[in-house]
Amino acid sequence: MRGPVTAIILAAGYSSRMGAFKQLLPFGNSTALEQVIALFRSAGIEDIRVVIGHRAAELLPLLRTLNVRSLLNERYHEGMFSSVVAAAESLDAATDAFLLLPVDIPLVRSGTIELLLRRHQQSTAGILYPSFRGTRGHPPLISASYREKILSWDGSGGLNGLLMKHESDSATVECGDEGVLLDMDTQEDYERLRNMLREEAIPSRQTCEQLMTERFGSDSPVAAHCSVVAGVALQLAGKLNNNGYHFDLPLIEAAALLHDVAKGSSHHAAVGADMLSNMGYGAIAGLIAVHMELPPRPQASLDAAELLYLADKLVEGTRIVPLETRCQRQIARHVADPACVEAITRRFERATGIREMVESQLGVPVAEVLMDVQS
Repeated sequence: MRGPVTAIILAAGYSSRMGAFKQLLPFGNSTALEQVIALFRSAGIEDIRVVIGHRAAELLPLLRTLNVRSLLNERYHEGMFSSVVAAAESLDAATDAFLLLPVDIPLVRSGTIELLLRRHQQSTAGILYPSFRGTRGHPPLISASYREKILSWDGSGGLNGLLMKHESDSATVECGDEGVLLDMDTQEDYERLRNMLREEAIPSRQTCEQLMTERFGSDSPVAAHCSVVAGVALQLAGKLNNNGYHFDLPLIEAAALLHDVAKGSSHHAAVGADMLSNMGYGAIAGLIAVHMELPPRPQASLDAAELLYLADKLVEGTRIVPLETRCQRQIARHVADPACVEAITRRFERATGIREMVESQLGVPVAEVLMDVQS
């Protein structure tokens, strides 16, 4: 069992390209700095240190309130590597490794930090890089054995220049988290990341495809099925939105693309929901949790869970088929198991009721609405 890991947040810079003090910019319900501190705390890291320099007096009261250790870098004007040195100087013999994250990379997910910590327990590599689709990002997890190397480094190329000389001691951890690559150097970056945060942690299509690729492989029948279900769900949601509904299309797409992410596991809907909830995708986890068995509710209007449920039942493999046809085939496969036949019948009766509501809202058969969806 390895020793404790320290989280280092670099927050000493001028924020000159931003034109504002990014450390204290509003971000979600707090500030960018508080967002990053909360990230490490949610991943279970107790030792969090923040390197400060420019406008340090404005940050100290906040850090005291949050009970976070501050590291004053009086040489912050020399650039970011001087803050890395200040962080390294603060490490003691009890520290086994440290994570290093600039304050302007605030969308990393707690699941990514947890994954890095688990890999650190298993790996002999001294440097672990989180990666999204083959591109390394932040925060690297670095063995405390690099402390003296950092302190003696001449600064050429910054920390990256030093770490590149030790590439043989590094490993890449694919994490399915686009946030490891997203920084906010400019006002445009800042607004883009704020908008992403406001989307209730809905993963992009690229992120969904990455997660499915890691789980099943890009040519997997499971991933292909999910892709068709997403097409069906989006087509239905788009048509319903044109008739007065307000479905969140990115949410529905992400939930459909990932609804079978735990396929093969016992109770795969619940397992997949837990997996995605732990990664910070709570909004889609709620939909995935019920895509096999919807809880009872009054049929006053359609919701996103019902739309995903119907779309999933309409797709057999990668083919769109009538509910009746798919129900009959499933019953034929399980005819010797009365309990299973009862469950199949109940589920397809629920799907039929949802289909009827969709058709009553749109005024046309669902089959007609889906004629343009590739299957």
